[in-house]
Amino acid sequence: MITEIKSLEHFTEVINHEKATLVYFSHTMCNVCTVLKPKIEDLLKTHFPLMTMHYCDTVEKPEIAAQNSIFAVPTLIIYFEGKEYIRKSRNVGIAELQNAIERPYSLMFTK
Repeated sequence: MITEIKSLEHFTEVINHEKATLVYFSHTMCNVCTVLKPKIEDLLKTHFPLMTMHYCDTVEKPEIAAQNSIFAVPTLIIYFEGKEYIRKSRNVGIAELQNAIERPYSLMFTK
């Protein structure tokens, strides 16, 4: 399930309280973003079920985009324990994203 970021305070709370989260920065006028978003959601459900996903509309929340230096959409930022670990922008391959997430995710959630 994707949760929409409502404010800068909400964004900060999400980053600081989630062990692993992906924030999807986009807007409704981006056709690529619209196609990519459900694919990423499916990837997380299938391979990384303990990672949460949040959506931030860069047109509606420009202050959050500016705070995170988002200049192009789609941009994905993956946080582990409040720290930015992965940033992908524009051309995002699902297999490439899966490979990037696998190691830190497995270190965090498997014993």
